[in-house]
Amino acid sequence: MGILIATLPSTNVDQAALRSARLLTEASADEWRDRLKLEMAELAAGSGRYPRPMVSLNDAEWVWRELAVQALREDCKPEIVRLAVIAGLVRSTGARYGDLIRLRAEDLDLGPLDEDSPVGEGTAVVSHGKHRTERVHKVPPQVVVILRRWMDVRVTLCEALEGSLPRPLLLTVHHTHDNGTTVSSGLPITKQGLVLSWRRHVARTNARNMGDTPILPARFEPIRRAWIAAGLPDPGTLVRQ
Repeated sequence: MGILIATLPSTNVDQAALRSARLLTEASADEWRDRLKLEMAELAAGSGRYPRPMVSLNDAEWVWRELAVQALREDCKPEIVRLAVIAGLVRSTGARYGDLIRLRAEDLDLGPLDEDSPVGEGTAVVSHGKHRTERVHKVPPQVVVILRRWMDVRVTLCEALEGSLPRPLLLTVHHTHDNGTTVSSGLPITKQGLVLSWRRHVARTNARNMGDTPILPARFEPIRRAWIAAGLPDPGTLVRQ
């Protein structure tokens, strides 16, 4: 399993890869969840090389609540809506940045998108790890609300582009400069783009709150691991090829 291999010490990577590949093809959802918790427990009891410091579940949940509330405000910036989408999907599916970059809009089932339709549970088909193992995960209604908002934002971001909307779910939110070239908003974002976006959010939030709230880590990975260690992500069901 791609999302497990990267969490283990390098000397165990080969054995972990074999165990993880076997797990993805044979394990039930309960076994998948139990194994994931075991891997996290082994990591915590090991050398402690990463993550340092650990992020508590309460702090990770605070990050999700703050982003979700901000994303639903009328004057919210598109970058915050995108961050809320990332947090919601990671919390729901356990996906890493690389998995989210591959996620397409058509991989989501959010139910009817008209305003009068009730919001219910959705699904997301995520390709995990370097082996692109597809699993169908349940997405709770509170995350579906954020995703619906992002779908509207995506349309606005792509107004200046010709042709149909890009297939990737996550897009650039403003004009940026890439090696001296101006890149338009509404284009597929890179993993590095997500990393820089989170760092900007961390700098703004930590400076604004000045110790009144949890200090956000420079990387999003410790937050993801806090949710995984708590068993929050839906293990999903394997998509049979």
